[in-house]
Amino acid sequence: MDEPGAEAPRLLELGADPDAVLRLIRYFDGFDESDANADAVVRAAALLAECPAGARWPSGTTIRYDAAGRALPAVMPPPEVIGEPAVWLERAGAAHALDAVLVDRLRHCLRVVAVRGSVAGPTGLDDPALLEVVLSEKQRREDRVRAMRLLGIDPAQPMRVLAVSGPGAVEAVRIIGARVRLVRSAPIGATTAVLIQDREGCRELSDVLNSAVVHKFPASRRGACGPWVGMGERLPAYAAATSWEQARRALRFASSTWHGRRVVAYERLGSLALLGELPVQRLLGISDVLRVNEFAATEAGALAVDTLEAFCVFGSLRRTAAELHLHHSTVAARIAQVEAVMGWDVDEALDRFMATLALTVRRIALSSAELAADPEAAGRADPTRVG
Repeated sequence: MDEPGAEAPRLLELGADPDAVLRLIRYFDGFDESDANADAVVRAAALLAECPAGARWPSGTTIRYDAAGRALPAVMPPPEVIGEPAVWLERAGAAHALDAVLVDRLRHCLRVVAVRGSVAGPTGLDDPALLEVVLSEKQRREDRVRAMRLLGIDPAQPMRVLAVSGPGAVEAVRIIGARVRLVRSAPIGATTAVLIQDREGCRELSDVLNSAVVHKFPASRRGACGPWVGMGERLPAYAAATSWEQARRALRFASSTWHGRRVVAYERLGSLALLGELPVQRLLGISDVLRVNEFAATEAGALAVDTLEAFCVFGSLRRTAAELHLHHSTVAARIAQVEAVMGWDVDEALDRFMATLALTVRRIALSSAELAADPEAAGRADPTRVG
């Protein structure tokens, strides 16, 4: 048990005598003398304790492993946990006599790891500056890797970057951190960059986060004002700049309108991602968008456009009526109003596609305008530009 990584007896196999305490101390002292990172130390503690173990730093970085050594989603530490970093065990049954010793040595070991330049150690630069280095394609690759290490990021592990903007961004970052391992987050310009190392699929993660954000910040028919989240692809850590660019582009598709998504993953946009490369003014100048906006300037027109957008989302009159709590004849009448103005027949596949495309472009333009109108983003013409 004296060497980290060696086959070690489980904590439940040890007694509470002084020899057992010394063996436990020696085990963690072995990590002090090795080049193990914080992940390895917390994982070893979970395996030893045969229950989940976690650690959380003031920066929001959280590491958590289960009894089998598998990474777990980040959670807030129990309220009774004190100390920096916060360290805890999640034992279901009665506490072991050596639990307190294990927690103490785990915290001590993590502090030693931090001094070696890991998760929480002093860097000489503030986190936003380091994060900008990690996310900049202009920086040399070796400089980006060094910045990752100073931030406690393992360059060997894939990384995903999210862009968060709008009022409520701080709470949105908390929501993200509660569901995935939050490596680091910091404001860059008017947008918060969030770096995560997750193992979930793109669709699953974006759906879970979208539901959580909508639950915390419900949209209404009159719209809401943020937060919005764009999600880049999970890529090798040295390609974080690419994931960051994707996240900012996906951010333009996020919306607080009644039928819009608050969390949009770049991977799910497919060819629609090309629309995110167009300037806002060009989108607003598209003839179909101009006509829809003109019609939606009246209360009746806005209701009709909103109903058609719901129809494009839900796919049938019956489901649209159920979702909007309307009679299907009312839904049909409102859609007919838009069809008359635009010359569409949404029963025809091409016209339905044209309607969906026009409403999608309109939503991108509206979302971009909302982002630009965010008081925190004052003076920023392009909501996807950082710094």
